[in-house]
Amino acid sequence: MESLKPNVKTTIQNILSTYPNSDSKPVIGLVLDFFCVSLVDVGKELGIPSYLYMPSNAGFLAFMLSLNKREIDDVFNDSDHELLIQGIQKFVPLSVIPGACFSKDGGYYAYHKLAQRFRDTKGIIVNTFFELEQHAIDALSDVQTPPIYAIGPLVDLKGQPNPNLDQAKHDSILKWLNQQPPFSVVFLCFGSRGSFGSSQTREIALALQLSGVKFLWAMHSSPAIDNADTTLPEGFLEWMEVEGKGILCEWAPQVEILSHKAIGGFVSHCGWNSILESLWFGVPILTWPIYAEQQLNAFRMVKEFGLAVELRLDYRRDDDLVMAEEIEKGLKQLMDKGNVVHHKVQVMKELANKAILSGGSSFISVGKLIDNMIGIN
Repeated sequence: MESLKPNVKTTIQNILSTYPNSDSKPVIGLVLDFFCVSLVDVGKELGIPSYLYMPSNAGFLAFMLSLNKREIDDVFNDSDHELLIQGIQKFVPLSVIPGACFSKDGGYYAYHKLAQRFRDTKGIIVNTFFELEQHAIDALSDVQTPPIYAIGPLVDLKGQPNPNLDQAKHDSILKWLNQQPPFSVVFLCFGSRGSFGSSQTREIALALQLSGVKFLWAMHSSPAIDNADTTLPEGFLEWMEVEGKGILCEWAPQVEILSHKAIGGFVSHCGWNSILESLWFGVPILTWPIYAEQQLNAFRMVKEFGLAVELRLDYRRDDDLVMAEEIEKGLKQLMDKGNVVHHKVQVMKELANKAILSGGSSFISVGKLIDNMIGIN
């Protein structure tokens, strides 16, 4: 990112030069992605304030800001105690912080350097909403931290097209879902980078058989018929098709799936976008985090908010094998409509939908952000 600074500066200068006689400001602020925050230096050189855009949540922001209280050589290690992080209501076990933080060269140094620049911005824009993360937002609203603007949930209701799913497959998935009773299907999807080895895949498949729930399982490489026995339990595909229990696909239109009345639960890697989509549509999650900040997201959803069912909070790729019996138990809890999580998620769904409406908390926050940018306040 450092190498791009001259190019970014030149681009902004070119924009400014096209308005030499204008009283209005053609550029009133730079909105910088989490990993681009070092470009705040470009803004300073040109006299333009910078704003950090946080695609994750206020709790992860709190964790990042907490790194400012640690030395750059103070890498996390397994012998550390639980963390007390300003903005998170529970003590945070070391097992749920990003794995990169346990290695200086593997990520801790980069995280620490990024966090140092957060307070050089004029404001921090977060993809969350006040009703969900009031404690974190309030706790971080101090003189040391730039104003926080919760503007979410930002949910792409149209979804994104994917070349791996042709129209015929898309239509067959929706046709099958249309034939299922309300809240009867569990959706399994682990993000764009979430995949499992053959041993874990077999355990998931076996758990689906044992639980008896209907399912839509998005996996990056659906097992072909001729080698299914190496990745799935013997006879699984035949059982699935004959019993009409489910569908396997390489990719599924997640937003469209979660909005469907047949979906009653979501087995998720707990990426923040997926969490917001699940809350928007009122679909409870069974937590299976894999990488990045997903473990912290899962921990907070279960332990702090009570908005998800716990399968694993600290799973890491290739770390251990989650057995079919454990997954089966989680699936049954997830699909139990009497589970208190279902009620809490429905309440949060209403709050999420109201947050972006006129007069809602996020609507108001966007207004404050605009006022800040144009200098009204």
